Amino acid sequence: MTHRGSRVLHVGSLSRVEGEGALRLEVHDGTVTGAQLEIYEPPRFFEAFLRGRAYTEPPDITARVCGICPVAYQMSACAAIEDACGVSVDPAIRDLRRLLYCGEWIESQVLHIYLLHAPDFLGRTGAVELARTHRAEVERGLRLKKAGNALMELLGGRAVHPVNVRLGGFHRVPTREELRPLREQLKQALDDAWETVRWVAGFEFPDARVEADLLALAAPHTYAIEGGTPTVLRGDGTRASFPVRDFTEHVTETHVPHSTALHARLDGRTHLTGSLARFAVSGARLTPVALQAAGEAGLGDPREGAVCRNPFRSILVRAVESVYAVTEAQRIIDAYEPPPRPYTDVPPVAGVGHGATEAPRGLLYHRYELDSDGLVTSALLVPPTAQNQGAIEDDLRRLTQRAIRERDPDEAELTALCERAIRNHDPCISCSTHFLDLTVVRTSGQASGGCDA
Repeated sequence: MTHRGSRVLHVGSLSRVEGEGALRLEVHDGTVTGAQLEIYEPPRFFEAFLRGRAYTEPPDITARVCGICPVAYQMSACAAIEDACGVSVDPAIRDLRRLLYCGEWIESQVLHIYLLHAPDFLGRTGAVELARTHRAEVERGLRLKKAGNALMELLGGRAVHPVNVRLGGFHRVPTREELRPLREQLKQALDDAWETVRWVAGFEFPDARVEADLLALAAPHTYAIEGGTPTVLRGDGTRASFPVRDFTEHVTETHVPHSTALHARLDGRTHLTGSLARFAVSGARLTPVALQAAGEAGLGDPREGAVCRNPFRSILVRAVESVYAVTEAQRIIDAYEPPPRPYTDVPPVAGVGHGATEAPRGLLYHRYELDSDGLVTSALLVPPTAQNQGAIEDDLRRLTQRAIRERDPDEAELTALCERAIRNHDPCISCSTHFLDLTVVRTSGQASGGCDA
């Protein structure tokens, strides 16, 4: 409606992301003066009801934070509690955890590419309409996702909220014979992952650039998934690293009036985590096959300093990471020797532990404090979407400002642009606590207060 020179538009919930929220844009005399990503879902209090729980429980409890990325929460919880107790697990257990995580990377990245993100590039409203016009491609995506689910089912006991993970390892580990059929399935998956790279490389990508610092884990000899050192790549090309235990000294969370989810900043600056950050920080550690896929996708060679900062091209990096996850799963299966025991004992110790892993959506940090009886006295979970909200808002400001100056789109086009910009980052709003109602306020001829973002 129109009221006193202001135009206010309300739009239904954002499609093709997990969770609900709203976006408010303020435009004064053609200038975007504010963009607020409003998370209005109620807090879910995971950190609160973990207090007083046995130290063995967080891996199972935190897996319920997200139905798309439960393994990320399980692995981060295990890493933090084992750190508090001073325990290192058997190398074969570490490999199995990485294999399980590869399964989640495959199914989650492919879900986003085919069902949530690709419709934006092909002018479709969603996965159902896409399946009508691109049936073979959608079937390929579902087949590839099924391979990821198969890994999660065998190692985790089920594809959603796995139940086979425990502190120190697994309740049960697979035999080589049980893994062999997955190795055959992964051969087809690698073909499908390659075809995915070639498919998305043919999309048209608008010009855009993320200006935020990029934060991802880095590991000495491999592309970081289930652990590593937090590493920052700043806009000027400089790098900095810090220990996982110092995470909260660098990444600080604050409340903002327009959101029930916390906003995080890195050393006082806006930062982004996720596929673009991982490729920038650790791309040189990709397997040769994945590096070849990156070249074919037009991303360049990260060993020569190639960095992708266009959020619309993040779909390319996700496709390359799918190739990587498949080849890494193949490598682990080929070299697998069952460990002597399915888990390492983790006796309770009073102390504080820190853990961080790379969820498909980005770096996920956990911290737990335990007492001598093994009870959790405090818990802190910092999910990637909470860290990315500031960068998403910056993207929205730049993209909508350019659109308004170049062609002054109507509200329907502006809404579609905003939704597309948000889906570039694959936010799990439910993880943050919890899109899209859009409110556009247009004013002219008088001062505009703007908004905090």
